[in-house]
Amino acid sequence: MSFPIHPVDGLGVLLCGHGSRNRLAVEEFGRLAAGVRQRMPELPVAHGYLEFARPVLRDGLDELRQQGVRRVLAVPGLLFAAGHAKNDIPSVLNAYAAETGLRIDYGRELGLDRRMIQAAGARLQEALDAAPPHPLADTLLVVVGRGSSDPDANSNVAKLTRMLVEGFGFGWGETVFSGVTFPLVEPGLRHAVRLGFRRILVFPYFLFSGVLVSRIRLHSERVAADHPEIEILPVPYLGDHPLVIDTVRLRVVEAFEGEAPMNCSLCKYRDQVLGFEQEVGLPQRSHHHHVEGLALSCDLCERECTGACQPDGIPLPPPSHDHPHDHTSSHGHGHGHAPYPHADHPLGPRSLGGGAGH
Repeated sequence: MSFPIHPVDGLGVLLCGHGSRNRLAVEEFGRLAAGVRQRMPELPVAHGYLEFARPVLRDGLDELRQQGVRRVLAVPGLLFAAGHAKNDIPSVLNAYAAETGLRIDYGRELGLDRRMIQAAGARLQEALDAAPPHPLADTLLVVVGRGSSDPDANSNVAKLTRMLVEGFGFGWGETVFSGVTFPLVEPGLRHAVRLGFRRILVFPYFLFSGVLVSRIRLHSERVAADHPEIEILPVPYLGDHPLVIDTVRLRVVEAFEGEAPMNCSLCKYRDQVLGFEQEVGLPQRSHHHHVEGLALSCDLCERECTGACQPDGIPLPPPSHDHPHDHTSSHGHGHGHAPYPHADHPLGPRSLGGGAGH
């Protein structure tokens, strides 16, 4: 089905990514944007990143304006709506619109769409098909989310877990996170092995590779080494699965038609969410200007970065890098966020102590 408007109307599409220090992740997001272009040949499609990679969001907007675009349909290429989707990306887009007069209509995140759940199911099936047969009722699914200081976004990962557990008929399901909140991957897996299942699937619910997916793999391998009696299987992340591209296209159509609902009833910036009451009404502004377009940090290494040098509150073995670059500076805590109320949780990242995540 073609897009429901003729391209002469000056429409363009901007796919907004977070950005990564990892070259592979940046390349994979670029492939997603290419897939969207193929599915929407009627419209010019550009992409940009919030931080750590180029083109930045403003570059993508400049590209569209140079093609005669007068109205941009901007869609966050993010799985769930937390600080990046609610604050950081809109801040950049609003500033650009105010400076140039360009109309920018902002769409919603990919979210818990039927297509996204089907894409997740397809990745799980790939892992199951590649492994020896094993009863699903004796299989534990562990879904790993990015992790956020926004409980609404975290709860969506838990809902996804339940949808997949019931969809496949797994024996049990657990939800863990790669950072910011709790439980983290390694302590979460160590709790999960006590449930007695003989096979555990570890599914990083991420769009692309990068620092965090590498970290998930490393922590999973640690737990597997300590429990050789349990089969711990990795599941591929989503990538540019065709159903992901379908969802992006749907979000573009929604933005065009003015239908981009977000879950404001559980948004901690707008309602009294349990434990986060102090954040209602906080100014919503981006804190990523200091790393916008920053070169990939591991260019200094002149080698592929595995992500082992990235912090998550649980120290990894010392990396082989010779340079002392500090990856913590990108997400410091001096940006005006309210303190995360569970920064000292025993199963959460110690890096949050006294500060805030996002």
